[in-house]
Amino acid sequence: MHRVAVAVTTGAPIFELAVPCEVFAIPRPDLADPWYEFQLCAEPAETIVAAGFQVRADHTWADLATADTVIVPACALPETVPSALIDALRRAHSDGARIVSLCSGAFILAAAGLLDGRRATTHWMHAPDLARLYPQVRVDASVLYVDEGDVLTSAGTAAGIDLCLELVRRDHGSAVANALARRLVVPPHRDGGQAQYVELPAAAAREDNQLARLTEWTVERLDQPLTLDDLATASHLSTRTLARRFDSAFGMSPLRWLIAQRVRRAQELLESGDETVDRVAERAGFGTAANLRKHFARACGVSPSAYRRTFRAQPPAQRSAS
Repeated sequence: MHRVAVAVTTGAPIFELAVPCEVFAIPRPDLADPWYEFQLCAEPAETIVAAGFQVRADHTWADLATADTVIVPACALPETVPSALIDALRRAHSDGARIVSLCSGAFILAAAGLLDGRRATTHWMHAPDLARLYPQVRVDASVLYVDEGDVLTSAGTAAGIDLCLELVRRDHGSAVANALARRLVVPPHRDGGQAQYVELPAAAAREDNQLARLTEWTVERLDQPLTLDDLATASHLSTRTLARRFDSAFGMSPLRWLIAQRVRRAQELLESGDETVDRVAERAGFGTAANLRKHFARACGVSPSAYRRTFRAQPPAQRSAS
């Protein structure tokens, strides 16, 4: 029987801890028999507090070495990783275990050296810190999960469900994974990645009054054709100085920032209205639907129409009818 062991740390967010418990700990003989042998592992094996809940772990981190799959959920303080857990993960990996992290659990895998030279992901809010603390990791904040064979990482919160379903798919096949997804009332596979959930750069840089005035001026004119020269003229700066100021404030060029604001405007229009994609493209300053689709897919990982289906708020009457 395939043994799944979850490494529990004090203060772990309860949702990320509950996901592997829901997927792997509940016997499902009508889907696959045997299912999984499941263990919660802590150090020492005792009742610990995670997100205000008491969690009983009957196994220690040393037991991770006997598991076929080791899952590290999100942790409260990802920069401070217990050395005993790092050692246990290294032993489990060297013994052939499949190592999985959910959300900020990627920091623990990175601290153990298991992500060196590998592509990995985490919650998009934590991705810059993961890349800064562990530059040897190729951080990809645009995806829901990354499968590197024996090491897998997921983005934040609900993406843990996506990755756990992928593990079931690998172990028992697509039919079983799809049946489990229906029971969990979640899609067996979600379109796009977490890029569609990432907050785009804010419009104004308040610490730079001149730049703040320019960004506000620009956002009011997103439906108009704007060039780098237009922005420089409006700000009374040279294009070189303007580029330097944008890089300092936003970490990107003026034109890249402008595209991000146009995508942001398109998101707002898609979420709140019924206008055609062509009209959204015009109002967001992309000109044509084809141009909107190109930049939108690059920024969000999905098409404008798919984004609208996911995020558009329906009136209560329409939701009830549905």
